[in-house]
Amino acid sequence: MAPKTRGQLAEAMRKRDVPDEVAEAVLDRFTELGLINDEAFAEAWVDSRHHGRGLARRALAAELRHRGVDSETVNEAVERVDSDQEADTARRLVERKLASTRGLDPQARTRRLAGMLARKGYGAGLAYRVVREALENEGVEVEDEFP
Repeated sequence: MAPKTRGQLAEAMRKRDVPDEVAEAVLDRFTELGLINDEAFAEAWVDSRHHGRGLARRALAAELRHRGVDSETVNEAVERVDSDQEADTARRLVERKLASTRGLDPQARTRRLAGMLARKGYGAGLAYRVVREALENEGVEVEDEFP
């Protein structure tokens, strides 16, 4: 069984009609024993998903919130990924995908590559900057206005 957040376990107990006061007591005891640790879960999640899937801070935060991690813990965990690290990851993602777009016109390549980054949670400004850099490094002229 994969690690779960307190929120995920609470939801599982709710679905099994465990009374709220019993669920709360069990979750408190699990937390006390260190069996539930949302901070450690969030840190491990961010490290794994950022390095493994290349997800940006925005996507990581959304996933953690979806798993019931509180906002303060989410913010602390995603702050571990700094802007430079996020930009480097975006560059690596674009480099991996760049070859598969070579037969397309520059505008289509830009849209595809920026779209891939957007789906991973990268903002438009960073996405287009990274894509433009990669295309210009290939000698492709990119228009000033984004598609």
